[in-house]
Amino acid sequence: MRKKIVAGNWKMNCDLDEGQKLTSEIVNMLKDEKINDVNVVLNPPFPHLHLVNKLIQGVSRVFLGAQNCSDKNSGAYTGEISASMLKSFAASYVILGHSERREYFGETNALLTEKVKRALENGLKPIFCCGEPLEIRESGDHESYVTQQLTESLFGFSEEEIKNIVIAYEPIWAIGTGKTASSDQAQEMHASIRKHIASKFGREVAEGISILYGGSCKPDNAKEIFSKQDVDGGLIGGASLKSRDFVEIIKSF
Repeated sequence: MRKKIVAGNWKMNCDLDEGQKLTSEIVNMLKDEKINDVNVVLNPPFPHLHLVNKLIQGVSRVFLGAQNCSDKNSGAYTGEISASMLKSFAASYVILGHSERREYFGETNALLTEKVKRALENGLKPIFCCGEPLEIRESGDHESYVTQQLTESLFGFSEEEIKNIVIAYEPIWAIGTGKTASSDQAQEMHASIRKHIASKFGREVAEGISILYGGSCKPDNAKEIFSKQDVDGGLIGGASLKSRDFVEIIKSF
C-alpha cells in the first residue's frame, strides 16, 4: 500500500517565534486527533530545522523536511546547504524542483538529477516536484511536458532508488491565476505520471510510489482530491501556515 503523505511547505515565511508557535499548534492538535496512516512532513525554512525537530520529537508519523538542498557535497559554495547538513539536523525529506525554484532560480532537469542523487546518498527522501505552466496547459501539451521532466531528471536512477522518491504534481497554471484545477484533472495527471513511471520501472514499482497533489489544496477541497485513486496526499503551501487548516487537510483522509 502506498504511503499517504501531507507535506507542509512554509516557503520563506515565519520568523523563529512564529515557526515555534505554528509547529506547537500543529503538534498539539495532532496529539488530540486520530490520524490514520498519514505521514506528516513539516518543511520550514532552513534556520528553523533544529527547533522544529525538537518540537516534533515523540509525535507519531510527523517528520522533518527541508525545502531544497545543493547539488554539491561540500565546498566553497556560499549560501548553499548540503544534503548531509540536512541529515545532521535529522531531516527525513527534502523538496526538490519546486516550480518556484525552477522559475526564479533557473533550476534545470539536469541540475535536479544531481540534487536527487545527493539527497538519496544521504538517506533523504526527495519530494520531486513537476508540473506545467498555463501556456503549456492551454496548448494541450501538459502530459508530455510533465513526463519529460520526469524522464530527464529521474529515469537514470535504479529501481531501488526510484522507490525512495516521492513525486509532487503542481498545476502551476492553477496557482494564483484565478483558474481552478478540478479533482478529475488532478487524477488525470497523477494517473499519467504513474503510467509513465511504469513504462520505465514496471507497474509494481509505479504502484508503490506516492504522488502528491500541489495545487492550492485547502480544507474544503482536500477530501475530494484525496479520494482520487492516484492521489496519495498533498504538498501544501499557504494552508500549511494555518495550523487548523493544515490539520483539517491531514484529517481529510
